Amino acid sequence: MAKGTHDYAADLRNDAILINVNGKLIPRAEATVSVFDSGFMLGDGVWEGIRVHKGKMAFLGAHMARLYEGAKAIAMDVGITREELTKRLSETIAANNMQSCHIRLMVTRGIRSTPYQDPRVVISPATIVIIAEHKDPLPATVEKGISLFTVHVRRGDPAVQDQKLNSHSKLNCITACIQATQAGADEGLMLDPQGFVATCNSTHFFIVRKGEVWTSSGDYCLGGITRSNIIELCRANDIPVREKNFSLTDVYGAEEAFVTGTFAGVVPAHTIDGRKMTDGRGPMVERLQGLYKEHIERDIEAAA
Repeated sequence: MAKGTHDYAADLRNDAILINVNGKLIPRAEATVSVFDSGFMLGDGVWEGIRVHKGKMAFLGAHMARLYEGAKAIAMDVGITREELTKRLSETIAANNMQSCHIRLMVTRGIRSTPYQDPRVVISPATIVIIAEHKDPLPATVEKGISLFTVHVRRGDPAVQDQKLNSHSKLNCITACIQATQAGADEGLMLDPQGFVATCNSTHFFIVRKGEVWTSSGDYCLGGITRSNIIELCRANDIPVREKNFSLTDVYGAEEAFVTGTFAGVVPAHTIDGRKMTDGRGPMVERLQGLYKEHIERDIEAAA
């Protein structure tokens, strides 16, 4: 069972889901990719997590734009158009009779002729896998929140591995998660190369100070879609919001802290490095949760 913001109640229906592998719907127990696949062998690919609400994919345009921009950045041909990929996503949801679920969309460079990193040894089109599972965030997680621990693993310089790329290569985030969980926390809080707060290992991080919402400059984190939505909602609702450098001292002195992500939306961070921030969600988090829920409903209605 996943932990932190990805906590969910087990659903037996997931044992029998159909997984879309290169356009074919295959039972979960039979869905496979080659051991020579670029994603398995080298983490060579890009991915998206997409939330389905009332049978519709939320913020699909933003997710598709990020996926195709990432593929272009690594000179990878997805092989099908956005419209064709959207059709595959919809077919997967329909085949599994889903109204509320979480999708993992994964695109890798394809099958290699030999275990080697050079893309010129790729001998197939891109591999496209769509896994849609019956999953909803636990109400207790959304209400009571998670704990964070500041890890030694830093978000890298763009010249080393650009954090803007939503790639399959997530080992730095995994090692951050391991350190945090071994310290007894739910997720890792990660700093940038200069020691300023950057983001978490699988979510984006915010604090609330004197009525203002602060998040990192964004220089060392993924261009988060939920993160962007929260920033826009703050601006649209006269909530002061700042994208800036700040330190752990600013975090420890904040009134509230929270994280954002596609799966659970807005989740309070009740404890950071053993310091108690709030008893569950504070007033700002509660307000933003309400605004975000309304925003999803508007997006779904517009897509209908």
